[in-house]
Amino acid sequence: MRKLLFFLLLVGIAALSSTLKSDDFEAWELFKSVHEKVYPDPEDDYLHMLAFLQNRVRINSHSEKSFSLGLNHLADMTPEEYRKLNRAGKIARTSQWKGVPFKSPSNVEIPDSIDWRDHGFVTEVKNQGQCGSCWAFSATGALEGQHKRASGKLVSLSEQNLLDCTWGYNNEGCDGGWPDAALQYVKDNGGVDTEEGYPYIEEDGEECLFNKSAIGTREDGFVALPQGDEEALMKAVATVGPVSVVIDATYGSFQLYKGGVFYDEGCSDVDLNHAVLVVGYGTDPKEGDYWIVKNSWGAGWGEKGYIRMARNRENNCGIATVAVYPVIKADDDTNIAADFVLTFVLVTVSPQIMVALACVLLLLAICCRSRQMVVDYTTNHWKKFENDAEEPNFRV
Repeated sequence: MRKLLFFLLLVGIAALSSTLKSDDFEAWELFKSVHEKVYPDPEDDYLHMLAFLQNRVRINSHSEKSFSLGLNHLADMTPEEYRKLNRAGKIARTSQWKGVPFKSPSNVEIPDSIDWRDHGFVTEVKNQGQCGSCWAFSATGALEGQHKRASGKLVSLSEQNLLDCTWGYNNEGCDGGWPDAALQYVKDNGGVDTEEGYPYIEEDGEECLFNKSAIGTREDGFVALPQGDEEALMKAVATVGPVSVVIDATYGSFQLYKGGVFYDEGCSDVDLNHAVLVVGYGTDPKEGDYWIVKNSWGAGWGEKGYIRMARNRENNCGIATVAVYPVIKADDDTNIAADFVLTFVLVTVSPQIMVALACVLLLLAICCRSRQMVVDYTTNHWKKFENDAEEPNFRV
């Protein structure tokens, strides 16, 4: 089969040779140099050069004004390689993993725009490489955001943990999976490792190496948004934080996206294949409403690893078809620390000093708790105050 493919490829190259110019070959060599591409096998080199040249033609003929295309590091991917990259949604979805239904917040002021990157809820853009593990990156992104909300700490979590340990949840590692199944695993498992403790290797591991001593966060369940409801998705993103979604990324327009507000009328809202993370939304003066979406193809893709996708345009690309986010309750680290200090005081100091220190601790606890309540309230409900007297030093 490979010999036949190689023969047909040579025929195709020969047919194109009369139309190819020297700058085509120069462009190919420059592309390989810039993106550190090496293809020792002549067959592979020809195959990827052909894909590169076809994508260059697509870019030059692109006429959509709302977004632009460019020669990124995926531009020499063959159609088969690109299909393997997008494996979310290609595994049969089980009805066993059901999240809690989303309850639309009432009496809450929803902002016109929000970007959770500005609030420290989003880790740096990661790169899944040649593994179809987008579903794991989408799940960890949602977990990272909710862990930040619960603990105040942004911790990078392990995609490899989910890749290696969720086969029993109908996920198949680099061959695809679903973010909600991954979230169900984290709940059942009692947590997920940190990126540092269980690093990504861009392939399926031989076994599950989950280590409870390296847990980055725990989870209490997940919430499932109404299918196809962009308004519900907006409210969830505004009041909760980053949300995991699965979209249709089939077309070369998505593969080669460079910048702008992405819209493709051929995009399906049901044939989903790529999991990403919605981290905000806004409105462009010319192109209209958009979602801010974090991808897992490295910072060299799109707008530094992100894409702005059309919002309120009939659920384009299925951005609201399958949307979930985890629930993580606030940890008790502060209470544990306070208990330790109080025990130390009771054992080691005199009654007079003990009373004084206890009063100080009580005042600190009340102050910290009051501040956290205000922060949680203003963040969750987006309350706006006219002056500092109404909200003294508690702005988010």
